[in-house]
Amino acid sequence: MTKILIVDDDKNICELLKLYLEKEGFLVSVCHDGAAALEYRSAEEPDLMLLDIMLPGMDGWQVCREVRKTSNLPIIMLTAKGETFDKVLGLELGADDYIVKPFDNKEVVARVKAVLRRTMHAAPDAEVKEVNFDQLRVNMTRYELTVAGKKVDTPPKELELLFHLASNPNRVFTRDQLLDEVWGFEYFGDSRTVDVHIKRLREKLEGVSEQWGLKTVWGVGYKFEAKD
Repeated sequence: MTKILIVDDDKNICELLKLYLEKEGFLVSVCHDGAAALEYRSAEEPDLMLLDIMLPGMDGWQVCREVRKTSNLPIIMLTAKGETFDKVLGLELGADDYIVKPFDNKEVVARVKAVLRRTMHAAPDAEVKEVNFDQLRVNMTRYELTVAGKKVDTPPKELELLFHLASNPNRVFTRDQLLDEVWGFEYFGDSRTVDVHIKRLREKLEGVSEQWGLKTVWGVGYKFEAKD
């Protein structure tokens, strides 16, 4: 059974979300502060975390940072703020989606299912989604990045971005196209989050091969350049 962890200090919100998610067949646990959430994640390994930003003690940003140091656990940020800064920062830290309060509980359930579809392992008989280049393999069935024969821990969104670019070699994408096609939800804000993810990918891939590379097309966007 898929395990969801809700992290929010508003007990009413937690109970309501728990009710809706359990109706959909999820196993739901609740934490009311960041430290407890990190302890629970280490012990129980949930499949997805719904994470409020404004928490007592350790806030949601800090929790997200700590989780991303060791795990690709899907995270949906819950925020009462609508500022672009919050949305961009959450995505840069490795969140998979965000929802602004007040929200409709059915929307939360839909977002949870969408993120799980994108990030959970595919069924054994599902079509393998993989791209291969010199010294590079991106496997989206297992969500694995292999560079020069070694597996490299990579947050889900970085991997999805690389797979999308490498699946369309030498095609140029604008930042807005990448936000729409990779993030997969309505995004109103600063497209610099794409730049941050590209930067992190380049740090992992720099100098691996002369046969391909992540290239900036100035004034337009990015492409995965591959030689014939």
